Amino acid sequence: MFDFEKLEVYKKAKNINVEISEFLKSANVDIFLNNQLKRASLSILLNIAEGSGRSTKRDKRNFFVIARGSVFECTSIFDLLFTEKEIEIEKFNYFYNQLEEISKMLYGLIKTHE
Repeated sequence: MFDFEKLEVYKKAKNINVEISEFLKSANVDIFLNNQLKRASLSILLNIAEGSGRSTKRDKRNFFVIARGSVFECTSIFDLLFTEKEIEIEKFNYFYNQLEEISKMLYGLIKTHE
């Protein structure tokens, strides 16, 4: 088992990535935003994995910071989709809360690798 597979934040990021992919299959989202949201949610997952494999605290921290930036990107896209009435409030709140939790977990990892 790889180290990143043991991290709760990785498990949550993997789950949200799958849920976002499922949402996008049934949602009527502009192709650009669809692709951007897919890439950003995948970036969260991949940067957590890559960061956990780095040997120095500084390298690990850098990848966790990038992953957190991708969380913000996903949240911003969902905010835009909600503003444009492309997503219902319940679904928006669900994704928002999941992403907020991941952001807080990543912030904790970032602080422990200073």
